[in-house]
Amino acid sequence: MNESSIKRRRGRPKKEQAGFSETRAALIRTGMEILTEKGFAATGIDAILRTVNVPKGSFYHYFASKEAYGLVLIEHYSSFLSAKLTKALSAEGLEPLARLALFMEQAERSMAKYNYTRGCLVGNLSQEIAQLPESFRDKLGDVLNEWQILVAQCFEHAKQLGHISTEHHCDELAYTFWNGWEGAVMRAKLEQSGVPLQRFSTFFIRSIQMPD
Repeated sequence: MNESSIKRRRGRPKKEQAGFSETRAALIRTGMEILTEKGFAATGIDAILRTVNVPKGSFYHYFASKEAYGLVLIEHYSSFLSAKLTKALSAEGLEPLARLALFMEQAERSMAKYNYTRGCLVGNLSQEIAQLPESFRDKLGDVLNEWQILVAQCFEHAKQLGHISTEHHCDELAYTFWNGWEGAVMRAKLEQSGVPLQRFSTFFIRSIQMPD
């Protein structure tokens, strides 16, 4: 068999594809970790690349631009938190409002694990939106709306069970919840304490819950 009769396979070799995927995943994971602590504008790509041990010139091999990278980070963080929220709001053996309280308790424990230095990536980026690409505004709004829908469904269930007043508009309640929760997360980072989260959780649940 001569060399000309050997057909070369198109695309990357499997080993190279695996390395590409692993490095890209590491860049996403590290970016999410850093951006939950710091802002996007203040975070240099160099710091992320050094952590992952990727040469500076190789960044654009994995992402078209810093803006594209940021949008990917938002998408991955959204999926991560949506999964945690969905799991808590589906917990068996708990009433709807207790499930929401469980989500907040789990989030507080997660922040405590990192001494309250890490907050919500979506909340962090929203605070510096004036300095970010316009595409981020739409993406962040979409993410918050998705989370809002999940919590509104929880409130609808609570309303059906008579745990909250039928006069409540569940979409409005969910909108108010996320506004307050993101503020509590921000203050928890500021004070390096879980107290703002605990107080918000207690106050919010008590303020909408029907008396026994």
